[in-house]
Amino acid sequence: MPALRLGTRASVLARTQSGHVADRITEVSGRAVELVTISTEGDRSTGPLAEMGGQGVFVAALREAVAAGHVDLAVHSLKDLPTAPDPRLALAAVPPREDVRDVVVARDGLTLGELPQGARIGTGSPRREAQINALGLGVEIVPIRGNVDTRIGKVASGEVDAVVLARAGLLRLGRADEATEVLDPIQVLPAPGQGALAVECRAGDDELIGLLAALDDADTRAAVTAERSLLAALEAGCSAPVGALAEVAWGDDGDELWIRAVVADPSGSPTIRLSATGLPAEAAAVGERLAAEMLADGADRIMAPVP
Repeated sequence: MPALRLGTRASVLARTQSGHVADRITEVSGRAVELVTISTEGDRSTGPLAEMGGQGVFVAALREAVAAGHVDLAVHSLKDLPTAPDPRLALAAVPPREDVRDVVVARDGLTLGELPQGARIGTGSPRREAQINALGLGVEIVPIRGNVDTRIGKVASGEVDAVVLARAGLLRLGRADEATEVLDPIQVLPAPGQGALAVECRAGDDELIGLLAALDDADTRAAVTAERSLLAALEAGCSAPVGALAEVAWGDDGDELWIRAVVADPSGSPTIRLSATGLPAEAAAVGERLAAEMLADGADRIMAPVP
């Protein structure tokens, strides 16, 4: 059979992630897979994500290529995927999740708490900015963008004292030992979907949907479904100051879904932190219920403050 064409962004991390999925497809099905690199708006622009609309800038071109039949499937970092469904596409698989936590890469092997007051910390994420500022460390957040090499390079050059990255990316690149601290989610909750991958194909391609189902992890799908339903109910995009982490764990009556979430002003105050529990089969409803509680506490005013 002809090789499956897998659309991917051109960055080293994206190609590494897509390569892992391609290898897994070949392992479970015997089908060869070839990577097809596609440039996205997020890759071409150097401006802040919020100014580009945030939602979908890293995935839109890939999704259009799948829908048009130029490629058979695409792999995305799930946190970049818009929460609104595209009827042309099927989220055929959510493979087992990598470590969800953020990490610090700092000069001189320092941790976040060891950095001096006034230290410059690079991140392009309002979510990270808000939660780090909420810690009251007296550091300065510097907006940066770029791939892993670019951002870590800003530390090596002295442009910033530290950067904050997703640990999942460093693990997939074999560079986890470059982190000087792994941040506890109690301090900094990850982005909804962080550490997870999304494998999309055309909605009507039943044969490929069936093949890709072998890559799906039920617990990961339930967790990210809760996180993304919360994000959708908050009407927040992937660049909003929202952190969320859901996990499936064994409870007294079987598997239970636990989700924690935060909405914070970029200054660090005000901040709303809430949690909820439910059944994995009701993941979307659990996320929506938690979002409703956060909105009742004023989350919408934090995300879109009145001038």
